[in-house]
Amino acid sequence: MSVLNDHQAMGEPARASSQTQSLPQSLPQEKHGGLAAGVRVDPRKLWSGGAASAAVAGLVALVGVLVARWLFSLPVLAPSQDGAYGAVSTAALVLLAAAAALAATGLVHLLMVNTPRPFLFFGWIVTLVTTLVVVYPFSTTAPLDAKIATAAVELAIGAMIGILVGGAATRSIVGGDGPAGTGNQAYLSR
Repeated sequence: MSVLNDHQAMGEPARASSQTQSLPQSLPQEKHGGLAAGVRVDPRKLWSGGAASAAVAGLVALVGVLVARWLFSLPVLAPSQDGAYGAVSTAALVLLAAAAALAATGLVHLLMVNTPRPFLFFGWIVTLVTTLVVVYPFSTTAPLDAKIATAAVELAIGAMIGILVGGAATRSIVGGDGPAGTGNQAYLSR
């Protein structure tokens, strides 16, 4: 028997729960979009952090390819006879990594303005895209060591983009009690 039926069987009226659930007062209430009341994004901080992340992403790609090809003699992105830098595909990877960091900055900006839990969605999107990029080399006909090295470089790029762009986004939140880290912990933890 359910609780309602137990009370009715005993001849007692059904009791409504006297405890109502309410949001803690420390959490800012949501407006129609992703930003809580009094909280906004400083686009200058966000996009300067995104540009710096793009530069770092390009350098991570370049260093990853150079370490794999030069230090470990693994044919990442080009045959071994193409030297430590490889071929044009190395430059393409560097540019794609930088473009991915800028795209991630645009994505997190959009999420921060329009979604209720922007960092949760951003984390999931970055994780899933990174997983796709890391798994892709294993579908090619390249040697296994080259597949592993390429996947490791791409994992480093994806992790770096998620961490640096997410950090720049967190620090670009202003309003409420001041910049992130001084009064918006409730918003950031949501």
